[in-house]
Amino acid sequence: MKRLKIITDDKIPFLKGIMEPYADIVYLPGAKTTATDVKDADAIFTRTRTKCNEALLKGSNVKLIATATIGFDHIDTDYCDAAGIKWVNAPGCNSWSVQQYITAVIVTLAKERSFTLSDTTLGVIGVGNVGSKVAHAAEALGMRVLLNDPPRAEQEGYDAFTPLETLLAESDIVTCHTPLTKEGPYPTYHLSSTDFFNRMKPGAIYMNSARGPVTDSQALKQALENKISDFILDVWEGEPAIDPILLEKAFISTPHIAGYSSDGKANGTAVCVHEFCKFFGLDVLHDWYPESIPPPPMNTTFSIDGTGKSSEQIFYEAVTHTYPVWEDSNRLKQSSSTFEEQRGGYWIRREFKNFTIQPVNIDSKTIASLKQIGFQIIVSD
Repeated sequence: MKRLKIITDDKIPFLKGIMEPYADIVYLPGAKTTATDVKDADAIFTRTRTKCNEALLKGSNVKLIATATIGFDHIDTDYCDAAGIKWVNAPGCNSWSVQQYITAVIVTLAKERSFTLSDTTLGVIGVGNVGSKVAHAAEALGMRVLLNDPPRAEQEGYDAFTPLETLLAESDIVTCHTPLTKEGPYPTYHLSSTDFFNRMKPGAIYMNSARGPVTDSQALKQALENKISDFILDVWEGEPAIDPILLEKAFISTPHIAGYSSDGKANGTAVCVHEFCKFFGLDVLHDWYPESIPPPPMNTTFSIDGTGKSSEQIFYEAVTHTYPVWEDSNRLKQSSSTFEEQRGGYWIRREFKNFTIQPVNIDSKTIASLKQIGFQIIVSD
């Protein structure tokens, strides 16, 4: 019986040695994978850099595409469906990672721009796996949260959701967590347009960690001149070739790594392995997960003394201990030409759940909020 063959993005972690007993597997740079490479492959494991379209797939033996990512706009799903190629993504795999990223950005903004979180409204556009976790964390920080998600509102009722125009007018910070779509009733391509920014509250802050083309880059640059006070971008139109003006002027600029915690990567890889085995009827690895994920460079158990500190100061200390997000931003601002290298060689970032706080003189309400954000707490007798 002919062995199955997999072509995989060489940046998918924890994979080497796992599939080799069951298939021939070839590791290639995602952006450089060609039609010749995949012609005799049965499956492709991908991240966002391999464009899985007719040009790549026509005439190939590919029957399954598994992407280790939430998003799947790099897959021509219409073509795959017509060609009988099954495709699967990994919904929610890195949602806690993006939650950590956004939480770190928010507490850093509050400290550097001197505003109080409890007096701040966050507008969340796109309330799926990621957006719902971001909203939950923001509420734990004491923020007022507005939610906008037209597809969910249509299905579930409008009570929990806010119309986009109202959200933009009332939010001090707006964060986007939508998929990238160009068709259908609610396209998100250039959702953040000139009209979008004009409707925002004067002096508000804009964040996008969804997909680059959700933001109209030219409209964002114009809005910075006359409407918004700050912006944060983790995703970019045309990445890895990114706009140098936006790079320089952003409060935080990062190379599409919001979802790049080691935990999120492990989740995405596990989905690829599970889906491959299920699709090809292999009674193995159905519950596989990496045996170990490396520890982060900082201590995972640490103490915070809350004496004389506000809850917001404690939140900042706790969150940025796990993720000093400005370090990622500084690296990109200093060397935008190494965008892909910074992604490919990203450091071992672990999510909040892997950190344990030993609280000293911290009130019970603040401790409850830290738990809600995701931290483990050692409660002393």
